[in-house]
Formats: sequence, structure tokens, C-alpha cells
Amino acid sequence: MIFTNLARIAAWLALVLGAIQLVIGFGVATEFFGPYDAALARYAPGAENSGEVINRGFFAIIFAIALGTLAEIGVALRR
Repeated sequence: MIFTNLARIAAWLALVLGAIQLVIGFGVATEFFGPYDAALARYAPGAENSGEVINRGFFAIIFAIALGTLAEIGVALRR
């Protein structure tokens, strides 16, 4: 049961971090945070462009959904 609870926590964390990555990626792409190059260097160091940040966020959300689904299946089977 501990792994199910850990999976649920990890799924929530991945969902939140993925959503933050998406917001940062779209904020940099639309120059909401300032000039593109400066915002990219400040908010997403190491990323080549804002599309990479958006992709990381999207994949983290997909991972969170899959992990959360597996955790919910584990809880249902336990009952």
C-alpha cells in the first residue's frame, strides 16, 4: 500500500511541475516574461527554445496521468 500512496504523491507532483513547465514555456513563447532570449535564459536554463520547455511539460503531464491511473487501479484492487 505504501507504493500506491507514493505513486499518488508522485503523480500529483509530476502534474503540478508539468503544468508549471507548460506555463513557463507559453510565457516565454509569447514574450509575457520579457524579451524571448532573456526570458528563456532566466526561466528555462539549458533549453534551446520554448518548444522544448512546452514538450517537457506536456510529457510530464502525460506521465502524471498514467501514473495516477495506475495508482487508482492499485487502490481499487486493494479494496
